Amino acid sequence: MSDAFCSDCKKNTEVVFDHSAGDMVCSECGLVLESHSIDETSEWRTFANESGDNDPVRVGGPSNPLLTDGGLSTVIAKPNGASGDFLSGSLGRWQNRGSNPDRSLILAFKTIATMSDRLGLVATIKDRANEIYKKVEDQKSTRGRNQDALLAACLYIACRQEDKPRTVKEICSVANGATKKEIGRAKEYIVKQLEAEKGQSVEMGTIHAGDFMRRFCSNLGMTNQVVKAAQEAVHKSEEFDIRRSPVSIAAAVIYIITQLSDEKKFLRGLNILQFIQIGFSGGGLIPFTHTDTARVYISNATGVAEGTIRNSYKDLYPHISKIIPSWYAKEEDLRNLCSP
Repeated sequence: MSDAFCSDCKKNTEVVFDHSAGDMVCSECGLVLESHSIDETSEWRTFANESGDNDPVRVGGPSNPLLTDGGLSTVIAKPNGASGDFLSGSLGRWQNRGSNPDRSLILAFKTIATMSDRLGLVATIKDRANEIYKKVEDQKSTRGRNQDALLAACLYIACRQEDKPRTVKEICSVANGATKKEIGRAKEYIVKQLEAEKGQSVEMGTIHAGDFMRRFCSNLGMTNQVVKAAQEAVHKSEEFDIRRSPVSIAAAVIYIITQLSDEKKFLRGLNILQFIQIGFSGGGLIPFTHTDTARVYISNATGVAEGTIRNSYKDLYPHISKIIPSWYAKEEDLRNLCSP
């Protein structure tokens, strides 16, 4: 029950909603305040493990403007208990005659949706990737090319355009076997096709090291205070001319921050196998320091090679006093950092 103004009672009264008739009735005088109301909620709840094949829903999925018929085509299913000759009947025969022109697009959109779900991407990025692939498909230029690489490249471009970039390694991990080189070639090809269609350059968005920082720190299990220091440091690093990729700078900043951290919680994910892989070389044990272990773990979490982290650290080292927040580390702590 809810309150509404009744014109007969001249005051707000409790009203009763009659779901069967769609009427809203005053509880005091019985006046019908509103009739034939539309119930916008679902007709019923469907439980897949209880309904089986008898789905009571009478509506299809949402419309898709990228498909020819908006994704609202009708498919005649074989009824329960029907003979095997059902599809040879008149209705089934007409259905088989008309091939679906959007079959390849539907399969491509499903693949993009699967990759997006595995990467944890939002729906806007998935929709942008679908639009990019649709534009390339309309130019009839995808034949003979690696389909998985094209779809992965569309997802990579969509992430860049939505300011939620992912590394090529991350995209490659869900690309159904497509290599980094194949995805890179597909990306260049797609950009060329889009530029030819628009007659102007395609806006890809600028990648900053800070775009990867929170995700990398989450993979390493860092605390909020350490993450805040890493984000401030990576933003200050943009003031200097450090000619390294944003991903490499992000990994190097995390490496510096973890060396200044007292908690050392970033090492909690190392297992004994990783220690063996670090410690063995050429049949003999080699001594390794705490910083060597940190580089290995950060490399695994960020996808940046150890050597690249070391070289990026070497470039950042002269500016450490200006990059690291003063509230996080003192001058004495900075002097105790290992020299590159």
